[in-house]
Amino acid sequence: MERRYDIDWLRILAFALLIFYHTGMFFVPWGWHIKNPIVYEWLEGSMLFMNRWRMPLLFIISGMGVAFSLRKRTTGNFVFERLKILLTPLVFGMLVVVPPQIYVERIVQEEFSGTYLDFWPSKLFINGAYPEGNFSWHHLWFLPYILIFSLVLLPVFVWFIKRQESGFMKFIRRLVSSPIKIYFFVLPLVFMEVFVDPFFPVTHALIDDWYYLPYNAILFFYGLLLIQSYPSFLNALQKGLWGFLICGIICYALFLYIRTYEDGWPRHIIEAFVNQGNVWSWLLFWFALAAKFLNIKSKAVAYWNRAVYPFYILHQTVIILLAWLVMDTDWGFWAKFSFISATCFLICWSLYEFIIKRFKLTRLFFGVR
Repeated sequence: MERRYDIDWLRILAFALLIFYHTGMFFVPWGWHIKNPIVYEWLEGSMLFMNRWRMPLLFIISGMGVAFSLRKRTTGNFVFERLKILLTPLVFGMLVVVPPQIYVERIVQEEFSGTYLDFWPSKLFINGAYPEGNFSWHHLWFLPYILIFSLVLLPVFVWFIKRQESGFMKFIRRLVSSPIKIYFFVLPLVFMEVFVDPFFPVTHALIDDWYYLPYNAILFFYGLLLIQSYPSFLNALQKGLWGFLICGIICYALFLYIRTYEDGWPRHIIEAFVNQGNVWSWLLFWFALAAKFLNIKSKAVAYWNRAVYPFYILHQTVIILLAWLVMDTDWGFWAKFSFISATCFLICWSLYEFIIKRFKLTRLFFGVR
């Protein structure tokens, strides 16, 4: 299969969205590391909308990336590469990139006073893991999840890649070729939300995340199935573009409406079908839109495909530092939001362009090939 530049662009845009999403977390009423003195309830609708599909999109694209990578590498080379581009940035991030976030949080909550040099590294391992202690992977939780999926599901991926003409793959191609039948992929996700989600809250802690871990593993595996069936999948995307959009709008409206009902199993089951239908519809719509308009080779896609990973590693730390800087100013929402998001982009780009990509060691720490 030829390279799909639309998938590269989706990956770039999905990671770029994190800058706006995590800037929004400073202002929305939900819990986060630090909060603006004034929070805005009207922001919840758009934040909740992004929250439904932003990480599923990244997990599916990551599964697609593994499928592409295994076609060009031996399993040994693949494992080495995964450890290099996922484990090394994770360790570096936990020791260097994430600690400033925890320092700012402790200062704001008046749990620590002193300079950053007083905090790091002497306070980093005090009281164990966050939130009781100061050692955490914070927003980098995505990296250990992808690493575990890549290694544990490696035999499964290799098996399916070698058996493109198996009966199961022929069945999958029939499903993904239809913009209606492709919704059968929602059923395992609904099952997870109905029977697992109520008992295991999302923690991002890997070892006890018994709903979110397998849920995202399914999406990661879907990435393989979709990319292995891409000509058929593309057929469904071309036929269903506007249908996916209409379905997504209806499902999200229903999702918001159902959330006003009393808790209980009837509501939970209906909400699971509507919620996962909403997630799947928007995922299909973004893939369809990208396939229609973004499958174009360019220097821009090559540049940003390399740059976006360091942006992801850096962005939340930069956002929290900038948010802390403007936290107590009398600026309004749009002034603060624009300043934080735009300045975050400029700082991340400057660090990438003038430092990270220039030196072998910094490329290693930030997973730049």
